[in-house]
Amino acid sequence: MTASPGPAPRYQAIASDLAVRIRGGEYAPGEALPPQRELSAAYGVTLMTLRQALRRLSDDGLIVQQPGRGTFVAPPQLAYELGSLHSFADDLVRQGHEVRTTVLARSVRRASARAAAQLRIAPGEHALRLERLREFAGRPAIHQVSWVRQPHADRIRGRDFTAESLYGALADTGVSVARATETVHPGLLDSVVAPLLKEPAGSAVFVSDRITYAVDTTAVVVDRATILGSMMEIRTERAVTGLSLRWGATG
Repeated sequence: MTASPGPAPRYQAIASDLAVRIRGGEYAPGEALPPQRELSAAYGVTLMTLRQALRRLSDDGLIVQQPGRGTFVAPPQLAYELGSLHSFADDLVRQGHEVRTTVLARSVRRASARAAAQLRIAPGEHALRLERLREFAGRPAIHQVSWVRQPHADRIRGRDFTAESLYGALADTGVSVARATETVHPGLLDSVVAPLLKEPAGSAVFVSDRITYAVDTTAVVVDRATILGSMMEIRTERAVTGLSLRWGATG
């Protein structure tokens, strides 16, 4: 005779109940949960048991615990698709997010040394510098600086980049984007961008550096985007294609 399994640990039941309440909208993204002592009293358990439940919710990505501040419902995350070639705004919209783009600055000016090297233009040559802030889920999440080489810079400098993507504006001028190279690495939020993203300097971020090429292999745009680490997960799909094996004698 097989013994029936015992009841699930109390912390699992608490984690399940809180997960239902979070997913049901009782606690909104970014909202603080009640203090731990209040929750432990409400569920009739010790602080240790409650903390086991909160650890389960944290592992599932539903909450974020901030030492000294409390426990908060995790914000929706942007799944950054590494295998696609879309603008940040397009990626967000495709995932069902409402996006608000603010243009912080734009000017045709002497390119920075890094941008000039990546665009493969002469030092001191002018390019369009476009600085934007992306907001979704009701808060700023991405700060982006793009440099566009001439003559494309003059053709698109007046476009409404609060409503259209940079790739879309380039396509309207006859530029076909073919590919991009990109590196994404962890970093710390600097003191210049911190007030724009409304997070303390030193917070965890992802930094994306992208170079976009036209069909003729000309580097057209270089981007640097700073993305809040708490609001993005990196996602990709991998497949084995074109695998070729050659067999031969070893002796």
